[in-house]
Amino acid sequence: MSVEFYLVAAFAVLMTGVSKSGFAGGLGVLAVPLMSLFQTPQAAVTVMMPILLVMDCANIWNYRHSWSWIYVKSLMPGALCGIVVGAFTFQWMDPALLKLAIGGMALLFVLQFTCAQTIGRQARDSSRVVVFSLGALSGFASFIAHAGGPPVKGYLLSRGMEKSLFVGTNSVFFFTLNLIKTVSYMALAQYSQETLTASLLLTPFLVLGVLLGFRLHHLISQMLFTRIAYLFLALAGTKLLWDGALLL
Repeated sequence: MSVEFYLVAAFAVLMTGVSKSGFAGGLGVLAVPLMSLFQTPQAAVTVMMPILLVMDCANIWNYRHSWSWIYVKSLMPGALCGIVVGAFTFQWMDPALLKLAIGGMALLFVLQFTCAQTIGRQARDSSRVVVFSLGALSGFASFIAHAGGPPVKGYLLSRGMEKSLFVGTNSVFFFTLNLIKTVSYMALAQYSQETLTASLLLTPFLVLGVLLGFRLHHLISQMLFTRIAYLFLALAGTKLLWDGALLL
């Protein structure tokens, strides 16, 4: 892999670590597109997967006392169903339409938050059907287009969760999904010595990003955290809409 690839990948991994460990993600959606400038998208995804798993493990340890089994349990059945459906449909599913749908949903969550802040309306509890559907959409989008974050992040943010509880719950949920995807990649023989070496060489930037994310998480207030998290969600949604439009 070229020097240019490693320069871009180092920046992408650093930003992913900061956003994922400090704010439960958002900027991570930029990693694969940036790395794909100098490698195939498949190689970029394969390089990122071990890195994401290590980030998830670090987050789970750091937030081990701050995550909700209730939310993970309620979202996981739908997510597993979404992964199964994605496994059987990924060959003919149009990723452009999926990215447009997920991006639009992310911006709807942001709009809902903005309206609630303006008029002071409290979030209502979601039905089991809605929670199952959001989990399924996340699992499906994660398998098809690596875009499963916005449905779950938007839902958890809309619950008004405390910042550490939000990051911890998000980390446990996506660690489970990423672990399943990693097993799938191994079964499909996607890993190579080159991609694993690249993942290893990027480890210092992973560590730096995670530590910076943890530091920022504890420095900012709950309200500022919520606004930054929604900003990241808006950026991710906009990026998905842009990518989807380019693929049409």
